[in-house]
Amino acid sequence: LKCAARLAPAPCRWNSGLPVNIGVLFVPQQEAWVVERMGKFHRILEPGLNFLIPLLDRIRYVQSLKEIVINVPEQSAVTLDNVTLQIDGVLYLRVMDPYKASYGVEDPEYAVTQLAQTTMRSELGKLSLDRVFRERESLNASIVDAINQASDCWGIRCLRYEIKDIHVPPRVKESMQMQVEAERRKRATVLESEGTRESAINVAEGQKQAQILASEAEKAEQINKAAGEANAMLVKARAKAEAIQLLAAALSQQHGNAAASLSVAEQYVNAFSKLAKDSNTVLLPANTGDVTNMVAQALGIYTTLTKPQAVKTQDEIPPAHEDTQPPTTEMLKAEQGSSS
Repeated sequence: LKCAARLAPAPCRWNSGLPVNIGVLFVPQQEAWVVERMGKFHRILEPGLNFLIPLLDRIRYVQSLKEIVINVPEQSAVTLDNVTLQIDGVLYLRVMDPYKASYGVEDPEYAVTQLAQTTMRSELGKLSLDRVFRERESLNASIVDAINQASDCWGIRCLRYEIKDIHVPPRVKESMQMQVEAERRKRATVLESEGTRESAINVAEGQKQAQILASEAEKAEQINKAAGEANAMLVKARAKAEAIQLLAAALSQQHGNAAASLSVAEQYVNAFSKLAKDSNTVLLPANTGDVTNMVAQALGIYTTLTKPQAVKTQDEIPPAHEDTQPPTTEMLKAEQGSSS
């Protein structure tokens, strides 16, 4: 049974068998029956009830007006860059004119199939292998246009053509796979280099910003430090001025000079006691054993420093107010008598 099914002819897509003329015929929807009268074309029966003359009229062709699908067998084609491909497709047709489809061509299915194959080979010869995969839609459109131009006289219109499979030789497939892998490695390398560049740019930008912020912070620190030192100097100067004023007021009181002399003597003795503690080189006066003489010498220095200030203070005191009233008459007479 399997062998019989394999050897049986495929059912014809263009007609479903020729009906016998019995005078009254019922034509199915989406079919066109071509009638010949005494061997000559007579008319085309429309769907529905139809009447024919037996023996004179004969139904010669039955055309289906539905969309017909034809499987285009696999064929070999050579591309522009001399690569042999095995390609097959599917063709969608429709009978537009039953008269032309019946009398214009002997075997419409075979004619359209052969036309699709030859057109496919010619169109593939114009494209390279890479463009075949990218331009499948344009390739399908070109095949449809070529079939419609040739099948116009056959009463058949090609609606669309679709490529099912494209088989590439094994070596070409291996080379394409290697090309794809190389392209992916290239993209990965480019992306990695771009990432490294972006990382270096970000690190440099961060270091730049850090240096700018550090310099600004150092600048602000120096400004604050300088302002603090200036304020400290002003405070120290004001404190020193106040201390000098208080000291001057204390010295101007009673027994102030005696207290100052005692303070100077104590400081002199303390300073002399600290000699030879920080270094080995010491300069000593000749009379180091006479403490009384050293104290007297320190007081003499203090007295010498305070004398110009006392003299200046006396010079700055304004003279006593003299009586500027005019001389009286008695005084003038006395002066005249003495002069005479």
